[in-house]
Amino acid sequence: MTVFADSKNEFLVVGLMSGTSLDGVDIALCRIKKTNSTKWNYSIEKAVTVQYSPLWKNKLLDAETVPGLHLIQLHKIYGTYLGELVTDFLKDIKEIPDFISSHGHTIFHQPENQFTFQLGDGAYIAAKTGITTISDFRNLDVALGGQGAPLVPIGDRYLFGEFDQCLNLGGFANISFQSSDLRMAFDICPVNIVLNYLSLKYFQSEYDKDGEFGKKGKVDTPLLERLNKLDYFNELPPKSLGKEWVVKNMIPVIEDANISATDKLRTVYENISIQLAKTINSVSGEKVLITGGGAYNKYLLELLQKKINKKYEIPDEKVINYKEALVFAFLGVLRYLNLPNCLCSVTGAAKDNTGGVIHIQKYL
Repeated sequence: MTVFADSKNEFLVVGLMSGTSLDGVDIALCRIKKTNSTKWNYSIEKAVTVQYSPLWKNKLLDAETVPGLHLIQLHKIYGTYLGELVTDFLKDIKEIPDFISSHGHTIFHQPENQFTFQLGDGAYIAAKTGITTISDFRNLDVALGGQGAPLVPIGDRYLFGEFDQCLNLGGFANISFQSSDLRMAFDICPVNIVLNYLSLKYFQSEYDKDGEFGKKGKVDTPLLERLNKLDYFNELPPKSLGKEWVVKNMIPVIEDANISATDKLRTVYENISIQLAKTINSVSGEKVLITGGGAYNKYLLELLQKKINKKYEIPDEKVINYKEALVFAFLGVLRYLNLPNCLCSVTGAAKDNTGGVIHIQKYL
């Protein structure tokens, strides 16, 4: 009996995504159908975001500092937790999904040191749900010398190919675009991971809704110059960002500035909009798709629109909120079909590869 069913061209998949901004777990039931060699259709049939309890949020925030034994235990416990969330999510769904495709929650991402780690053991998701689960999408690419990120670009190519650029504003901003016959992509800069950190620290708010705190401040030129001169912003791709980079390189610069909290936040907004615009303006094509939580930040989008020479499009709420969960469902489909789901033109790996560990509970 074979795991792979090459004749199958339609899949019902649960995509799971937890971002660095700790908004919660995105769960999306996606129907994905291959129509020809270059085109796939999709529908998001049901989707929810389960917000983290304070207990889980603290566990995830502290995970990078716990001893190895505890981290391994948490890897299993979090996998079981994800399985419980999916089981509850599927209670009113009559059709059993073909499989679950889980990104997990990134705890470490240091491709320069040859490792990345996404919490949430897929074996435990599969055991809890009784549904085949695919997880651990990044490690093979890192082992091949790549960044292991971003992974969304192949989904951009096949699911959102009508757009010239796909910009995601999540914990980090990343962009994807076609250059001749190659898909190119990279992380641009931190976004919600740093905005949320400053909002919570200085304003006791989980996030800066519509930029209401930031817009009250003034741009501090010395701080802006220091931020814009951070090495990463001038590096050539392939490149990607992790929480460790923010903690080591960005937060100390911001906290070192002897200015008000509102001015710090306003200056970070300016840095983000400058870095986004620099990248968007350098890429050909007029159609820009913007998704991710940052697409709701009216002030950030106002700053961005003033700096770019093209218009952007904001899709419907399902796509804004669940595009990454959808794309991970799609990555799972590619893994099941043994097709490349990670592009060396994006990550810098030695070759395109097919990442993801399959924990089989049933055969397709």
